[in-house]
Amino acid sequence: MDRFKPDQLQFSDVAISHFSGLLNKEDGNKSIRIGVKKAGCSGYEYFFEYAETHAEDDTLIKHDNCTFLIDPKSFEFLKGSKVDYEEDGFNKGIKFHNPNATAVCGCGESFTVDPDTISSSEVTSEVKKK
Repeated sequence: MDRFKPDQLQFSDVAISHFSGLLNKEDGNKSIRIGVKKAGCSGYEYFFEYAETHAEDDTLIKHDNCTFLIDPKSFEFLKGSKVDYEEDGFNKGIKFHNPNATAVCGCGESFTVDPDTISSSEVTSEVKKK
């Protein structure tokens, strides 16, 4: 049984396997950036993108051949979470088990947090489109 680590971001073995497969198919992209941005019907949503470089203040998390990058503002929303990969019938994908989320929208794509629990509720992460 995994222990809860409130100051970290954890990944299931299945999620690591999923991300490893994605990185193996990409040329030049060595990392995956995980973040939070203002969007969605509940206020915030998660995003993923490939990254070749990291910022000095990024949190780096390494598992096997995967390196994950998280900017400091997003990390405040994500710490204590577990990232998993789930398959349920026709639905499959990354699932966040985030103890900071106080509500999740019906589609499961966005979430709300209590601003008192997050030190900086202003998220300005930008997603770069390929």
